[in-house]
Amino acid sequence: MTAKAISDKDAWGSSAQSPATDRTGQTDNERIKDITVLPPPEHLIRFFPIVGTPVEKLKAQREKYADSLEIVMRVYFEKPRTTVGWKGLINDPYLDESFRIDEGLRIARQLLIEINRLGLPAGSEFLDVISPQYLGDLISWGAIGARTTESQVHRELASGLSAPIGFKNGTDGNIKIATDAIQAAAGGHHFLSVHKNGQVAIVQTNGNKDCHVILRGGKAPNYDAASVKAACDELSKAKLPATLMVDCSHANSSKQHEKQLDVARDIASQIASGSHQVFGVMVESHLTPGAQ
Repeated sequence: MTAKAISDKDAWGSSAQSPATDRTGQTDNERIKDITVLPPPEHLIRFFPIVGTPVEKLKAQREKYADSLEIVMRVYFEKPRTTVGWKGLINDPYLDESFRIDEGLRIARQLLIEINRLGLPAGSEFLDVISPQYLGDLISWGAIGARTTESQVHRELASGLSAPIGFKNGTDGNIKIATDAIQAAAGGHHFLSVHKNGQVAIVQTNGNKDCHVILRGGKAPNYDAASVKAACDELSKAKLPATLMVDCSHANSSKQHEKQLDVARDIASQIASGSHQVFGVMVESHLTPGAQ
């Protein structure tokens, strides 16, 4: 077994401090912390021209609907796999099985810096429990996926994050594991982790009270009014706020991206009818259809 240490200097490219980015409009009372700005490495050039137009379009929509919507850009770097496959930009940034995780972290951080510079808050899934030390200060909202909601280490991680965190229901549609996760993350924990210099440390967290359920479907979609009510009833039984987010993708769209519009329309209809149980939706948006 071989290992390569990633130091603080390796991750940022420079240990020198520089001015923080401006505060962006964010969810609740969270703010993006001071960050270290670095010049983009040469290999990043091929990423940013691709990203520019979608970011600018989303920023325009955020400004247009600023009085009624809090729009956060979905920026996912890690992909949980049911078996095997490409695990995302951080794990294998060049999609060539070189697994340059050190460069993946650098690319991810620089991308988040650029997005935040444009005034957009970013949301991402926390899959690996170490990478948040390198990226967490640039994430305004986070998700714990269906496959990891029941994981103790991810609940502990969520308890120490400063951003609001959404826990997805299980892949079988189980809501209780998400409500249990919210309760677990709300409390303080002690556990082994690493600090920003990459050294192992005992971590103490104070708990994260800003957590919620994300309905992503299970064996069947669960975005309809009856499913939303049933989930909110479970939240009420657990003495938690009876509001939630709906994922328009995954099992709710039968993994067909075109059907996300149908889900969003249904949620809009529920809200128009006076429902206050759904406070947000998650939508997947990509440059082209397909998969890596």
